[in-house]
Amino acid sequence: MNEVLHETVYFAGHVQGVGFRYAALQVAKEFEVTGFVRNLSDGRVHLEAEGTKPEIDAFLKGLSDAMPGYIRTTERSSERRPPQFREFTIR
Repeated sequence: MNEVLHETVYFAGHVQGVGFRYAALQVAKEFEVTGFVRNLSDGRVHLEAEGTKPEIDAFLKGLSDAMPGYIRTTERSSERRPPQFREFTIR
């Protein structure tokens, strides 16, 4: 099976209770990415995305542009692996 780029992203700042997950879902529809977004108990948002590097980079930039002033820090890590998601969802 083909491998895809998989990114794990953690957003910190004022990212819960402001429509962040919904914004991520809406922005994801504009790009060829799959994965999920969910709130964490420590106040951060956890996002998993699969796709090509240009699509993931554009998706994350689009999300950042959609939520100006809410994201304080972003932690990203990536790996190549077989695809695990069929769509982008909120968890």
